[in-house]
Amino acid sequence: MPRPRLSAVRLLGLDRSGPPPRETDADAPLRPWTIPNAIGYARAALIPVILVLEYSSAHGTDAGAGVCFFFAGAGDYADGIAARLTGQYSRMGALLDPIVDRLLVLAGGAVCWSYELLPRWLLALVLAREVVMLALGQAWLRRGMMLRINWPGRIAVGPTLFGIWLALLGAGDAGEWFVIAGIALGLAATVAYVRDGVREMRVSSSA
Repeated sequence: MPRPRLSAVRLLGLDRSGPPPRETDADAPLRPWTIPNAIGYARAALIPVILVLEYSSAHGTDAGAGVCFFFAGAGDYADGIAARLTGQYSRMGALLDPIVDRLLVLAGGAVCWSYELLPRWLLALVLAREVVMLALGQAWLRRGMMLRINWPGRIAVGPTLFGIWLALLGAGDAGEWFVIAGIALGLAATVAYVRDGVREMRVSSSA
């Protein structure tokens, strides 16, 4: 049976109505060998390259590392578009994508911290938010709940990565404002996650 026609807004991820694809459910097979996952693997492979290039440079603003960081960040959108185009959704993709996003943020943040390309207090806030999200995710999993990504959380990674990328290119003043915007969106997302989790726990305990 042919798949329904894919609209432009759905292809670009602007329309996320409806339930998540069944292929991404916790009990679904991993399906590691798909085109979107290949993009994810390439993104992950770029992270050590970025770190080697940056820490081999004098000031942490290596052009080659900046190019690698750009493609690793842009791949976050490319793999989603590939999944929607091909219908190759998978549990592996659902697990891999946020992990690579966080590793990329942490790798770029580590370079910015080492070379003071961004204020360290700002980088500490980014790290604190990632730690909180990791703890929330583990708490949700232990209770058998699913942490569904909300819109602020989905958008937050964009300005955060863009701001770090600008800092890696030596434009830390401009990058700082993008990272601040990413943190603000991330905090809004975290509040929503906690609210939704408390509501879900109340419903399950009263059932």
